[in-house]
Amino acid sequence: MRLHARLAALLAAGALIAPLAACAPPTAEAGAASTASDGTAWGTTTSAEAGGGMDALVAAAKEEGELNVIALPPDWANYGAIIDAFEQEYGITVNSDQPDAASQDEIDTAERLAGQDGAPDVFDLGQSVTLANTDQFAPYQVATWDDIPAANKEETGLWVNDYGGYMSIGYDSAKVPAPTTVADLLKPEYKGAVALNGDPTQAGAAFSGVVMAALGNGGSADDLTPGVSFFSQLDDAGNFLPVDPTAATITSGQTPVVIDWDYLNAAITTDLPTWKVVVPTGAVTSQYYNQAINKDAPHPAAARLWQEFLYSDEGQNLWLAGGARPIRADAMVAAGTIDQAEYAELPAVSGTPVALTPEQTEAGAQQLASTWAAAVS
Repeated sequence: MRLHARLAALLAAGALIAPLAACAPPTAEAGAASTASDGTAWGTTTSAEAGGGMDALVAAAKEEGELNVIALPPDWANYGAIIDAFEQEYGITVNSDQPDAASQDEIDTAERLAGQDGAPDVFDLGQSVTLANTDQFAPYQVATWDDIPAANKEETGLWVNDYGGYMSIGYDSAKVPAPTTVADLLKPEYKGAVALNGDPTQAGAAFSGVVMAALGNGGSADDLTPGVSFFSQLDDAGNFLPVDPTAATITSGQTPVVIDWDYLNAAITTDLPTWKVVVPTGAVTSQYYNQAINKDAPHPAAARLWQEFLYSDEGQNLWLAGGARPIRADAMVAAGTIDQAEYAELPAVSGTPVALTPEQTEAGAQQLASTWAAAVS
C-alpha cells in the first residue's frame, strides 16, 4: 500500500480527497481541448516556455479546473499540505484517488482508465515501476530544470527524482528495546513485532527495507540475497508481523516496530511521543521517488502546472516540511531559498549511504520476484 509501500527510486549523487470520477464515458482525446498559445496541445508541450510561458500555462490549467492525482496519502511527505497549497494558489480542484495505493497500482489505474476523464494526470513512482513504464509518460522540463542534477532525471523529462530519505527502523520505546542494527530485530524481545512497509515486489519502501537488511547482513547493492534470508529468519523466529503498517496500527500498538522511510517514521512521533527512529548502523540506504506526467492526462495543462509547483521553492520546501529531502535542496541552500529551520531538523545519519543504480534496482526487483514469496511463506 502506498502509505507504507512504494517501490523506490534512484537517488543520487550524494544528497542524499475525494475519489476520482468513476468510469466516466471515454472521451475521444483526453485533454485535446487544452491548447498552448501556438495552437499545439498542452499534452505534447515539453516546457512552459514552449507553450507560451508560465502565464499561459496557468491560464490553461485554470480553464481545465481539475487535476487527478493518485497514491498520495496526505501524511506521506506532507502531500496533504502540498495539495491544499496548490488548490489555494490556483483555484484548481485536486481529485485524489487511492491514496494508499502502490506504484504499480498507479500504472494499472492509468491503463484501465485510459481515455477517460478520471484517469490520473500525474504519477509519483518508485524506480523499478518508473523504468518499466516510460512509454506511459510525457516528457516535460520544469522551469527549475537546471537545478536538478543530471543523474536525477531522464534527459527529456520523462521522469524526474522529486524527494527522498533514508530507510529506517521506527519503534515504540515503551514496548521494545532500542535496536541499533538490523540483526537486533532477530532477538526474542521483538517477537511478533516487526512490520515491513508492504510487499517488496510491489512497493518501494518495502523493497528498500530488503536492501537495508541486505546491507546489514553482508550483502550489497548487487546482492540482496542476505536481505531476503534475513526476512526468512525473521519469519521463522516469529518476529515478522505480516501486517501493512499504518499510523493507526502503530499508535494502537499493533505494529510496535516498523521498517519504513525515516520521514514517515519520524511523522509518527507527533501522535506517539514514545516512538523513536533509528537508521541502523552499517545499513544506510537512501532513495528518491520520481515524478512523471501521464501521456494521456485528461488535464494536461494542470498536470504540467503541478510539476512546476512541486519543483518550485515553495513545493520543495513543503516536502522538506514533511521531513523528506527535496531534490533541489543543494541548489536552494546555495541560493538561500531553503527553509533553514526545517533543513536543520532532518535526522542525522552516519556512514556512507548506498544508493542503487537503475540497473541494480531492476536486477534486485527480478530477484525478489522469484524469491520473496517463498522466503516469508
